[in-house]
Amino acid sequence: MAPERAVAPERSDTACGRAAIVAAAAVLFERGGVEAVSMENIAEAAGVGRSTVLSRVGDRAALIHAVLAPRAAALRERVEEGPAPLGPGGEPVDALNAYLDALLEFVWTNRALIRTLEDDSLETYYTSPLSEFWIGELARRLSATRPGGDADADAEYLAHVLFPALRANAVDYLVSARGMPLSQVRAGLHSLVAV
Repeated sequence: MAPERAVAPERSDTACGRAAIVAAAAVLFERGGVEAVSMENIAEAAGVGRSTVLSRVGDRAALIHAVLAPRAAALRERVEEGPAPLGPGGEPVDALNAYLDALLEFVWTNRALIRTLEDDSLETYYTSPLSEFWIGELARRLSATRPGGDADADAEYLAHVLFPALRANAVDYLVSARGMPLSQVRAGLHSLVAV
């Protein structure tokens, strides 16, 4: 992961414009679907020009990341500071299953946005800062359920293999195309990590 660069503070009018763009995009994505919404639609809804959207937020992927960022931050806060078993202090198996449930819920709720981002390279899927956090936390929780020996090495492998089972395109296909209840997907994830 590249080191973060020092960034000059954002002007308040720029921040307000960016927030309006991201809010407009979130509403339009929810209402019309990600693929059906153009940058022009977003600019019009935010009351700015298309060039302003590009300069304040960036391309479509950057805009999707901006829409997902507060949602992902809320989940991360629940994982790091919320009540057990999702937050710290739960029994290892309960904490692992609660984490898988929370990730699955996040993916299902945001599947249209996440599916669009999953079209990036496989390396990007694993190495984005957010993915690194989710995979690292998954490995930590897996390791806690498998004490002794090479638990950490095994958990890292299992986390990287299990993480694609939570891809939005896989979950959406199973539920939407195959008619599998989300509860069955959840139970399958739990069985994959059963000790």
